[in-house]
Amino acid sequence: MRNTMYSLIAGVLVLVMMTACASEPEPPAPASDMPDAPAPAVDVVEPEVVEEAEPSMTGSITIDGSSTVGPLSEAAAEFYMEENPDVRVTVAMSGTSGGFQKFCIGENDMNDASRPIKDTEIELCGENNIAFEAIQVANDALSLLVNKDNPLSCVTVEQANQIWNYESEVATWGDIDGVDIPAEMAAEAITLYGPGTDSGTFDFFTEVINGEEGVIRVDYIDIGEDDNMAVNAVEGDAYAMGYVPYSYYQEAGDRVKALAIDSGSGCVDATLENVQSGEYAPLGRPLFVYASDFALARPEVLDFMRFYVNNAAEIAEAAVFVPMTAAQMAEQLDKIETLIGGSGQ
Repeated sequence: MRNTMYSLIAGVLVLVMMTACASEPEPPAPASDMPDAPAPAVDVVEPEVVEEAEPSMTGSITIDGSSTVGPLSEAAAEFYMEENPDVRVTVAMSGTSGGFQKFCIGENDMNDASRPIKDTEIELCGENNIAFEAIQVANDALSLLVNKDNPLSCVTVEQANQIWNYESEVATWGDIDGVDIPAEMAAEAITLYGPGTDSGTFDFFTEVINGEEGVIRVDYIDIGEDDNMAVNAVEGDAYAMGYVPYSYYQEAGDRVKALAIDSGSGCVDATLENVQSGEYAPLGRPLFVYASDFALARPEVLDFMRFYVNNAAEIAEAAVFVPMTAAQMAEQLDKIETLIGGSGQ
């Protein structure tokens, strides 16, 4: 009996121990046996690529010369300085000849010119080892102005020569050969206005109308470099005549009248198309900026000169000039590159 009881108690103890072992949790597996967990998401920021800004232009540029080309260069300077505020471009207007006297001794970086450079000026530049190139920046023409109430609308080159030549005997409107004017006007004295001898406009006009540069009658009223003086004088005098650059006539509008010119093929007006095509002869002409090789060696001068030509159409429009054609612009850019390459004249 006792043995049976002991056997029963032992069996119960074994059962309790087995139950306890079955409920005891298993120890955690070693870390090396754990399954891989997904890595947390991380935003990858690409490094920002910062482009180096081109260094801005600095320095100063001096331009002098023609009062005709001056407004063009002033417009070019204004546009350029808006984009390059650290460059100072100054434009003076002492006349084409006066400007060349400074340019050919290295006093100015550029010279505005309404005529080609003269032999004496080429010689002066050569004495100072200044190579140069004539860079065209616009087309222009000269306008023969009369009062808006004047009945004339056209004159021939021969009639213009008769009026303006050194030996002219024209004192009244009736003295001009072949001009159809009212009798009451024929006896009226003609009053003439023109630029001074330092002006490229003076040189050009006397050469193409009178046949020789500088040859002109001596009793005209010299307006110096003030072309607006001629416009105002002709506006206020019914019997006056003057010649000015085309742009001054355009700005004056209907305050005065510009005469058409007949060089043998009929009367031709000074329009944009006629000036660009060369039909407005002989009073159509190119306008130049002369640049020196030593000035263009400075980056701001070279950059400005390229800007001037590349933006020639906008500059001409702003200054009321006749713009260059695309072919003319391409030719001028080639001249700049030739000059900085050391093969300028």
